[in-house]
Amino acid sequence: MMKKIHIIGSTGSGKTFLARKLSNQLNIPYFELDSVMWSSSVEFSGKNPPGKRDKLLEDIITKDQWIVEGIYYKWVSRSFEEDDIIIFLTPKPLNRAIKIITRFIKQRTGIEKANYKQTLKGLAEMLKWNQKFDFENKKKIFECLENHKKKLIVVNNNKEVLLKIALS
Repeated sequence: MMKKIHIIGSTGSGKTFLARKLSNQLNIPYFELDSVMWSSSVEFSGKNPPGKRDKLLEDIITKDQWIVEGIYYKWVSRSFEEDDIIIFLTPKPLNRAIKIITRFIKQRTGIEKANYKQTLKGLAEMLKWNQKFDFENKKKIFECLENHKKKLIVVNNNKEVLLKIALS
């Protein structure tokens, strides 16, 4: 049985949604890597120093069970070493952009909880990151995960993951 799950993907790919769903389904706690990376509620600032960030991650991955989710790949190699499965969400850029905009509206209107202050500048930055993801970061993530191919699942949407887990 999977007890340690790492979910990675671009902004708007559905990482948090999937982590919550799997957490409920498998009764495993989930952790957002944004909470490990960022120390305050000020948008795009307040990064934790690397030592503190790494300690926070280590505190999570030394637990018996966990689900972590985030876009990060450079500083989470310990998670990749410890997990049972890595789920790489790769929906199309347009689908991600729609989710980014929808989430922005929900968080600005208070329908959904925000992890940081939502601004139009931040929305524009996320949409830029989304556009660059498939051309820059996606390739780097695949390179980073080269040694973990046996436990890597690449999917276009959350339904594929939930179906595979239900069948296993």
